[in-house]
Amino acid sequence: MLQDEILALLRAEPLAYRSGEEMSRRLGVSRAAVWKAVEGLRRAGYEIVSAPNRGYRLSAAPDDLRSGELSAALSGHLVGREVVCLDCVDSTNSEVKRRAAGGAAEGLVILADEQTAGRGRRGNTFQSLRGKGLFCSVLLRPQVPLDALSQLTAWTAVAVCRAIETCCGLACGIKWTNDIIWNGKKLCGILTELEFEAESAAAVAVVVGVGINVGQTDSDFGPDLSPLAVSLSQALGRPVRRAELAAALLTALDEMYAAFPREKGAYLEEYRLRCVTTGHEVALVRPDGSRKPAFAQGVDDDFSLVCRLPDGRERTVTAGEVSVRGLLGYV
Repeated sequence: MLQDEILALLRAEPLAYRSGEEMSRRLGVSRAAVWKAVEGLRRAGYEIVSAPNRGYRLSAAPDDLRSGELSAALSGHLVGREVVCLDCVDSTNSEVKRRAAGGAAEGLVILADEQTAGRGRRGNTFQSLRGKGLFCSVLLRPQVPLDALSQLTAWTAVAVCRAIETCCGLACGIKWTNDIIWNGKKLCGILTELEFEAESAAAVAVVVGVGINVGQTDSDFGPDLSPLAVSLSQALGRPVRRAELAAALLTALDEMYAAFPREKGAYLEEYRLRCVTTGHEVALVRPDGSRKPAFAQGVDDDFSLVCRLPDGRERTVTAGEVSVRGLLGYV
């Protein structure tokens, strides 16, 4: 779309003017088409200054998710080689899986302004209000053993923490295994899903889904979720542009994937430092709902949780085996 191509050029050098002639030549369109696209961006809320003999400069932008907002920041990245921004979708993970089945290339990113069927682990729903969060899924096709793939969620949690810190200056923790926590409340959820080939049972695609609470208020969360959830705007006391957060997130995911699984030691060390579950009494919750008290002692070399049971026995649990709930707070 020409508007996004124009936006990408303006974003590439945000303080510089770009002439209409230069942009028309670079994009292979007429100057009238450039002018029309600029006017369309202005109607969409972008403040674009124009000056005679100098051209156009972007001075302010709305909180929109558009590929043109991201292409300059993601230039040369594998993650984000194609970015699709949707107004509304059932689930960004589901959309990536549909496109993966059709042969979509590794690095595809789906962003949505709203999800009607956002979900987390074990079929839990994930609140996905329009314009309030960053709902993002990435298609990867790693050629690594299955046991390494099982650790990708933990790697992603570290990448998400890095992205939030880079974009917002906010230090976050990780509730084992896939929730990002700030001040005892959930800020972000991660859902990693594997797609297998029927004949060989080999993993042919991995979908990494990330949902970050960005602009929600207590009234958005409602009485049930507000004691447990927090948004970036609540934590910071100011708005956060989702496009800036998306650029930081996709950059961190690209760096993570480039290091996976070779630099496991660095990600494991940071995961352990950020994990807020260890050192606390927890409940191990089985799929049937039964609960067993335990003390979370640490995270082992495979990102599994090492627990001490009431009878003194040590037990190592995986994310696929149990969920972990804090007996006090959200750890």
